[in-house]
Amino acid sequence: MATSSGTWGYRDRFGDRFGRTYFRRFGPGVVSSVGAGTYLGDATDAVDDRYREALATALTNGVNLVDTASNYRCGRAERVVGEALRESGVDREAVVVASKAGFLPFDGDRPEDPARYVRETFVDAGLVDPADLAHGSHCIAPEFLDAMLDRSLDAMGIRSVDCYYVHNPETQLAVRERDDVYDQLEAAFETLERRRAAGDLGAYGVASWEAFRVPPEHDAHLDLAAVLARAEAAAETVGVEGHGLRAVQLPFNVRMADAFTVDAHDAGAEDGPVSALEFCHREGLSVFASASIGQGELAREGAIPEDVAARLAGDTPAQRALNFARSAPAVTAALVGCGRVEHVRENVAAGTFDPLGASAFDSVFE
Repeated sequence: MATSSGTWGYRDRFGDRFGRTYFRRFGPGVVSSVGAGTYLGDATDAVDDRYREALATALTNGVNLVDTASNYRCGRAERVVGEALRESGVDREAVVVASKAGFLPFDGDRPEDPARYVRETFVDAGLVDPADLAHGSHCIAPEFLDAMLDRSLDAMGIRSVDCYYVHNPETQLAVRERDDVYDQLEAAFETLERRRAAGDLGAYGVASWEAFRVPPEHDAHLDLAAVLARAEAAAETVGVEGHGLRAVQLPFNVRMADAFTVDAHDAGAEDGPVSALEFCHREGLSVFASASIGQGELAREGAIPEDVAARLAGDTPAQRALNFARSAPAVTAALVGCGRVEHVRENVAAGTFDPLGASAFDSVFE
């Protein structure tokens, strides 16, 4: 698991190479504000090889945050993360590793009959009750999350994960009421609290695509205040002091700024609703911004509005997009895909520039 001495020691290796606030506090230590994502790419050996080299390059050049999930690239992403950790030579205690569970993962490639695979691998094996499934592919029941955490640790060859996310819980809203999904989350958090107490994870979070950036009337909306209350209740039930909900992952970039602009979360009767980023800022939750360069779209010249681009530091559109995401309140890190070494070098270099200050960031939206 990442430690204070390990992550601070990692930071100190780079001296003044990076700009202001490139390393930020998370967990017991610090984490780079550019994180290595592992979502995109085909489930092939060739893509594995590119990721392995790119991740090792990131780890040795100033990125000590790796984000993955049990279902990414048919389960290959976690395996490659583990291989890159070992091959990079970087101390495990210096690296913050995050993974997720929620979508039923395949094992190396996409099966010819996915429904049969799910039935035989998960339902018949007793890992998933069909009643807990949404769209035949999503589950956040305690027994499933427990098994997936073990699978993640085995796949990466590590003893513990630093942050484990419940992945896209809004998927369950397709088949059940919102209060029932909050109940599911509380049960999931109880499981993760027990695993945290056992030393298998350092913290947990919720990773979403729509839930936290859409208005309350949207079918996919989940309220962060309600989610936080369920984490507090879970910690009390398990009997641990203080909950382990520390992170929220959501899309945030210059074209998908809803997490900053949409007031969708209950901040109490006096203040009324606030944005996801404002809520997390108030509650001390770390935000990890996914899609920070719009899955590559914002890396093209002209993709960032000219008036916004002019305020952002960076030599390339991708660097400016990353520095926009890194500038937002409550954002601890901007996640970006790292499937190629050349992209890693460009993305890491974004951290040599300073992010926008709070006033400058706010002025973008005026």
